[in-house]
Amino acid sequence: MSVDTVSLTGWGRTAPTTAIRFHPRSPEEAVVAVRGCGPRGSIARGLGRAHGDAAQNAGGSVLDMTGLDRIRTIDAGAGLVVCDAGVSLHRLMEMLLPLGWFLPVAPGSRYITVGGAIGSDVHGHNHRTAGSFSRHVTELALLTADGAIRTVRPGTPLFDATAGGLGLTGVILSATLRFLPVATSLMSVDTERALDLDDLMTRLATGSRRHHYASAWVDLTARGRSTGRGVLTLGEHAPLNMLPAHARRTPLALRPAPLPPTPFLGPDLVPGGLLGRVSAAALNEVRYRRAPRSRTGELQRISTFFHPLDAVPHAHRFRGRAGFVHYEFAVADKRAETLRRIVGQLSQRRCPSFLAALKRFGPSDPGWLSFPAPGWSLAVDLPAGLPGLARFLDRVDEEVAAAGGRVCLTADSRLRPDTVAAMYPRLGEFRQLRAELDPNGAFRSDLSRRLSL
Repeated sequence: MSVDTVSLTGWGRTAPTTAIRFHPRSPEEAVVAVRGCGPRGSIARGLGRAHGDAAQNAGGSVLDMTGLDRIRTIDAGAGLVVCDAGVSLHRLMEMLLPLGWFLPVAPGSRYITVGGAIGSDVHGHNHRTAGSFSRHVTELALLTADGAIRTVRPGTPLFDATAGGLGLTGVILSATLRFLPVATSLMSVDTERALDLDDLMTRLATGSRRHHYASAWVDLTARGRSTGRGVLTLGEHAPLNMLPAHARRTPLALRPAPLPPTPFLGPDLVPGGLLGRVSAAALNEVRYRRAPRSRTGELQRISTFFHPLDAVPHAHRFRGRAGFVHYEFAVADKRAETLRRIVGQLSQRRCPSFLAALKRFGPSDPGWLSFPAPGWSLAVDLPAGLPGLARFLDRVDEEVAAAGGRVCLTADSRLRPDTVAAMYPRLGEFRQLRAELDPNGAFRSDLSRRLSL
């Protein structure tokens, strides 16, 4: 097992810290790494797509899990897969889609490990019908602080603490996943343009009841009567009879871009950042105008529909030297006015954001720290160097908490500990289970120390 010292950051490239990095290539080596982690503890890390500091551990140890990357068994009849935690969703798509199976939940990037997807309990455009990723895990192997490897199944407190538990209950070594049957590798996509936020929310609420996949892009640079305007995207897996004749010969072909290297602290591709207020407004105007007013039944590749940003390697390095903050929150339907108010505040500030995604969430997931809750979710990327951003987001945190909502912890890099308890009512149970399972703090991260998790 190799060991090195490295400076690490999240995908947002904020708050880099230095840690000793272990590269286990077997469960036995992972046990050795955890037992030798030292007083600052350890945390598992995959492909580095967590936006904040959930997979960093200043002065401690980080376990790079990408060496545990075996797909152990595939049951092509039942759609069940047993694989190591370091396997990427990209590789699972490559292996399973030609067999007629697809990820039950597809997050915004396919360059996420299985362990990271469970530890963050990632969600996709279909949360209303499918829930989050951990709902489709039938069991997992977890390395706990005492060096034991436990089989953990849904319906148990340890599973519910681990799903969305940000790696703080132990190291996920492998998992059994249930996949979704599909007939083709194409999506049937409907697109609609909305005039303002109310129009967009109405269309999204209606569309999410009629389609399995639904999301919307919001133009946060538009103001006045156009505040919150956007583009709605609805999708279904295309049946075979929708494909043109030439495509029916290879209906399950997948041709995504190759896996880019893991993120690193290299020079900025655009030192000052690509998006200022003027350029963001111009790009958003183009994006809005280019979208069709209404289009139905467009065929798109799965990778185009689910993971458009994966086609731009190192896209995070176009945001400038200070990096960016990925801020994602959820509020219930009855508190939708909170969402409207926050969108209005972002628009008034002319926040230079090209990425702002509005989604509908279904029932809450079992994970004690899982993010999705019924209602509305907005995710937005903001330049970390934006003047007054920290104070502004602190005020937004308070509004979200007062509305009974929550902020996504996987994406977080600046939330305050007193606010987290108000957002996650089962945090006390999570802390108690951690204290019993890991009394000496073998598993820690920058995020866990900052938020007292």
